[in-house]
Amino acid sequence: MPTRPLAAALAVLTLCAAPAASAADRVEGQPFATRSVVLARHGMVAAAHPLAVQAGLEILRKGGTAADAAIAVNAALTVLEPVACGLGGDLFALAWDPRKRRLDGLNASGRAPLAARRELVPATPEGTIPPYTPWAWTVPGAASGWFALHARHGRLPMATILAPAIALADEGAPVPQHIAAAWKRAERVFGQKPGFAEVFLPGGRAPAEGETFRNPALARTLRLLAKGGEAAYYRGPIAKAIVEFSRANGGLFELADFARHRADWVEPISTTYRGVQVHQIPPPGQGVVTLTLLDLLENFDLARLGRDSPDFWHLLVEAKKLAFADRARWLADPAFEKVPTAALLSKAYAKQRAALVDLGKAAQVVPPGDPSVGSDTTYLAVADGDGMMVSLIQSNYTGFGSGYAVPSLGFGLHNRGAQFALDAKHPNRLEPGKRPFHTIIPGFLSRDGEPWCAFGVMGGATQPQGQAQIVVNLVDFGMNAQEAGDAPRFVHDGSPEPTGTDMTDGGRLALERGVPEAVRQSLAARGHRLVEAKGQYGGYQAVCRDPRSGVLSGASESRKDGHAAGY
Repeated sequence: MPTRPLAAALAVLTLCAAPAASAADRVEGQPFATRSVVLARHGMVAAAHPLAVQAGLEILRKGGTAADAAIAVNAALTVLEPVACGLGGDLFALAWDPRKRRLDGLNASGRAPLAARRELVPATPEGTIPPYTPWAWTVPGAASGWFALHARHGRLPMATILAPAIALADEGAPVPQHIAAAWKRAERVFGQKPGFAEVFLPGGRAPAEGETFRNPALARTLRLLAKGGEAAYYRGPIAKAIVEFSRANGGLFELADFARHRADWVEPISTTYRGVQVHQIPPPGQGVVTLTLLDLLENFDLARLGRDSPDFWHLLVEAKKLAFADRARWLADPAFEKVPTAALLSKAYAKQRAALVDLGKAAQVVPPGDPSVGSDTTYLAVADGDGMMVSLIQSNYTGFGSGYAVPSLGFGLHNRGAQFALDAKHPNRLEPGKRPFHTIIPGFLSRDGEPWCAFGVMGGATQPQGQAQIVVNLVDFGMNAQEAGDAPRFVHDGSPEPTGTDMTDGGRLALERGVPEAVRQSLAARGHRLVEAKGQYGGYQAVCRDPRSGVLSGASESRKDGHAAGY
């Protein structure tokens, strides 16, 4: 028998844990949180694979900056998470420079081949570019992003930064649960694509959970970059290998496409949401959609409604539809088309568009506004002890991208060009040397001019709607970084796309487990078409900084294999 004090303590614990309408096992914080935030003082990394996080911490401990560590993490992920990212994809980043007290934006996305012509493309029945073909290839920009970030914000030699990834590629690493499942699905889709099996199907199949995957060809490619720099990729042996592969497989790449490529430093765009400044990369990325969505939501008192209110969820979905209608109509490469970014971010325009929301009914068709009147991706966040913070996102576009892989290089080629439109009148139409509309968007928050959070949500069109929900959770409901990511989300699919497709039926709404049944029933009654969408709710990482103490907090949700860690 327990002693009386222990029995009393057990009774108290039993009472505390007794089931109730909103009870949960967690004693502190939000009941849906999977864990508390990770806290540290000297450095923090959050990414989609634990071994990639360790690579970043290793670089920070050696005296590297947050930018050095971000490159190391991304390089490690090209080995560990090829289902989402790689040297055949693109990259965007936001970097807070504590010395200059400014936020730098980096667009390291590639452009269409100079030989690209709309009339050459055999369109799908929907009139779009077939995604798993060489017609969807654009010049990969990720490597140029590494070297641009390193040149401006790095400290350690690139050979040191890439060493952890090279070791992982040489020695191999066990494949975790989510990545293994995605790999298995990709095997069925891409197993017969040129080079795919040779690079990604050792022994003729996808590696199972817990099995070790090695990529010695990628290790050799990383060594070329460590020794020869950016030139090794765009004007050296890597470009030559890709062009040779392209010629053998019906692609349009020539050496000139790589030699003319460059990553661009760009001025971030931003809006304020209830006093918090939200920063994004400008078009052709869809970061402006996160901002316009938040501008729309600012017109409604979401905190008063609460997360268990059907009106709350209805407003978020209807605002998403409005923001995505403008996304489909206006976003394109600003080097080719005039994009009305400033007008789209007008608070007056947002108020005008917000007035179109019908609280009692889900919109079936949403036309774009006129602003003149008013899958897979990997995301990582890093902060160092000196105050630098990096928000970085890198992608092959659809998982393994096009499915075509260059065996001698150990990586596949992305299919970002599938996001071009084939309509000659669309601003996002395919043209030689043009950047396509881009879904990958790193996010960054500041308060009163001080950096607060580097954050992102992976997953194609999920990204802006996921980012907006994170900001609402942080700002309207006062959640910490971990809770904000673990909270149940919605994902709406079927809006008009920058590829030229339209919405005629209101699209489809998926609600994660944890959204009350009464909310689901109310939304269905308003005309929302509810569907199941397992695995489509994105993958969130964040690193935040307390401006007074300098203490760093890291968060990584349970929807991916990764975690946050600091020292």
